[in-house]
Amino acid sequence: MAGRRSLGRRFGWLWGAYAVSTAGTWLAFDAFALIAVLALDAGPTQVSLLAAVGPAVGAAVSVPLGPWVEIRRKRPVMMTADLVRCVVLLSVPVAFALGRLGFGQLLLVSVAVAAADITFNAAAGAFLKDLLPRQDLLVANGRFEATTWTAGMVGPPLGGAAIGLLGPVTTVVADAVSYLVSAFGIRAIGDAEKHVPRPGPVVPRAGGLLEGWRHILADPVLRPLFFNSLLVNSLIMAASPPLLILMVDDLHFAPWQYALAFALPCTGGLLGSRLAPRLVARHGRYRVLLTTGVLRACWPVGLAFTGPGAPGLAWVMAVEFGLITCCGVFNPVLATHRLDRTPTGRVTRTLSAWSAGGKATTAAVTALWGVLAAWTTPRTALAVAGALLLVTPLLLPRRDHATGAGHEPAPVGVESDGG
Repeated sequence: MAGRRSLGRRFGWLWGAYAVSTAGTWLAFDAFALIAVLALDAGPTQVSLLAAVGPAVGAAVSVPLGPWVEIRRKRPVMMTADLVRCVVLLSVPVAFALGRLGFGQLLLVSVAVAAADITFNAAAGAFLKDLLPRQDLLVANGRFEATTWTAGMVGPPLGGAAIGLLGPVTTVVADAVSYLVSAFGIRAIGDAEKHVPRPGPVVPRAGGLLEGWRHILADPVLRPLFFNSLLVNSLIMAASPPLLILMVDDLHFAPWQYALAFALPCTGGLLGSRLAPRLVARHGRYRVLLTTGVLRACWPVGLAFTGPGAPGLAWVMAVEFGLITCCGVFNPVLATHRLDRTPTGRVTRTLSAWSAGGKATTAAVTALWGVLAAWTTPRTALAVAGALLLVTPLLLPRRDHATGAGHEPAPVGVESDGG
């Protein structure tokens, strides 16, 4: 099976590092919000500010780093990003133990982690394209996607239990350690980069900062996929706080029921990520992207009809399962298509621009939906988000572009270890 074959020792170390850091991230899911509420007595406004401002400012900070990373070896950049995240996260439990933790520090740490996330992911995408042959990229991205949903299934419940038993900063410590382990895993890969970046200026030119967006907007496939992803992801994330209020405050679901409603449907992500290579092999990338892109937009509107009791809980699980299954197929195919259509010398800037735009848009839409839910009702906010999602398929590519704009012939005689 294509999805089970070995992609080599070096990819194994990369995948392992990703798995450890992703597990730590999901274990610490919403940790800063919980710390703000439980340890700092923060109100709803501060929690919303923490959720919106940190990622938005982090995205802005990461923009100048894209051109800088493009001209450097990616493995040291990834290790540095891991170590930065480890250090800044560890500052939270240290300050908490000394009785000096404040809301401002949480905000600064959130910014630093968001910027390091974008930088790491951009460098990792370029590193992956350099590491594996083109035909293995979808299998690799499917494995990353499956790992994400596995961590999403088990991480938040375990994190909640750990916080209840050991205190509010416990999962932050675990997340910090996971980045340290990830850095060691990336170091163990060895020098696997075939394309060595040319030395360049330390301070990037202003025009270089926009190169990633220029490439996205000039590509007839990436451009609609970019805007579709911005709207879909931001509307899905913006609906999470109103859904939390609807389920826990209005319908009186217990916190463990709310966590269960999102943990179990993550099995759909595992299913989707395993199906993605088979579906692409049978139907092609374009049909898979178009079909799952349409289907994933149809589910969230159902959350507005969530009712009380066991039937309501089962309804949320069914809606989330359908949504996550479609995302589990769509996401790795999109990630592979994006790499395939981007030349090697532009991958880091393109992924940085994509991620920064996504985080900034999600932060803005989440803040806006918080206001909408306050002015109306959480159910109304969910209905509006679901209705807007129904029109997002109009932004998907309208025709197949068989040749990737960034396609480069695979070098002759290069094989992956164990592949």
